[in-house]
Amino acid sequence: MARDEVLKQNWEQLEAQLTADFGGGEVLNLDAIIYLIGVQEFGRPQKKFKKDDKVNLMHIAICKLLEPYGYYEFDYFDEQGWPHYQIKAKLPHLKPGEQSVLMKEAIVHYFIENKYLKTEKSVSNEVE
Repeated sequence: MARDEVLKQNWEQLEAQLTADFGGGEVLNLDAIIYLIGVQEFGRPQKKFKKDDKVNLMHIAICKLLEPYGYYEFDYFDEQGWPHYQIKAKLPHLKPGEQSVLMKEAIVHYFIENKYLKTEKSVSNEVE
């Protein structure tokens, strides 16, 4: 099966699973899933977040998701418990569709690594 088809199947399975577990009746889109990852990585899911915090949570998620690809590296936690990352490599210029594919691939890899998504087929062999 082609890599793109495997990613599509894994993404659809993950999206359905996350929507069932966290969607409250609404389908979770890419941004909502990135936000969930940020909340998970921050480690305080019960906290009420301000708008600025939500942007920061999404940034944390993106850094965490792109860390295995060599773009970011965890640096430290600040006094409020927020994780900080260093830029290791400049992100390549990608078209919007390519950005979406990269993020979906990274998200699928994240949830497989965290044993949330169980799948027979993996596209994560590029991230090693």
